Amino acid sequence: MGAAADHSKTTDKDLVQYRADEGVALFSFNDPPANTYTYEMMQALDRAILEARMDESVQVIVITGSGEKFFCAGANIQMLADATPFFKYYFCLHANETLSRLEQTPKLVIAAINGHCVGGGLEVAMAADLRIARKGAGKMGLPEVSLGVLPGTGGTQRLVRMVGKSKAVELMASGELFDFERGHQLGIINDIYEAENAATFLERVLGYARQFTSPSRAAHAVGCIKRSVQTGAEIPFESALALERELQQQLFQSEDAKEGIDA
Repeated sequence: MGAAADHSKTTDKDLVQYRADEGVALFSFNDPPANTYTYEMMQALDRAILEARMDESVQVIVITGSGEKFFCAGANIQMLADATPFFKYYFCLHANETLSRLEQTPKLVIAAINGHCVGGGLEVAMAADLRIARKGAGKMGLPEVSLGVLPGTGGTQRLVRMVGKSKAVELMASGELFDFERGHQLGIINDIYEAENAATFLERVLGYARQFTSPSRAAHAVGCIKRSVQTGAEIPFESALALERELQQQLFQSEDAKEGIDA
């Protein structure tokens, strides 16, 4: 455990538990029963992202939910019901900024979906680079339309980039919830693991995550691949090629590339 492992002591009531080991930082949403997020939880997630980003020993980030039933059920409805429109606007703004920070951090991010992953929970998972779900553990979808609102933490934009415009509109306008197998067919889920419980599932995902750390992989190259794809997909093609060249030049100057090319 490095210095990052102590971060869990500083989060708001441990709303996002943090531990780091063997090159992997694990974030766990921790507000049972449904791990819904508040402004305080988003602040805790934001701090965890910065902690992992600045910790040189952390090469991969895994995000999961505590317990057996929920990854995250999205924003806390009671909080939204009690909040003013002013608060809700800036709450959504901060949540968007937090997920963008996660998405732009040049370290691979894996969502370990251990249970229901709906609303804002799916929006968090879509900001990760890879999504692995536990077979039969729950449903997923963006049902915000049933509350008279839209998915406001990047959901409308990230989902369309994954499944296309027509399917994205259909899924969000209907508010449909679907199983992880359907999520896999749609291209939202990368893989589904069978596991008898959430703890076993998480260990499998952490084992998968470690293959992207040194010495199994050139972790800096993995981070640059992630950044080239995440940023490059949102800018003009020629600009994206220029970004790719700059990242490649950084890698050419690295020890990992020297060793790899020599080998």
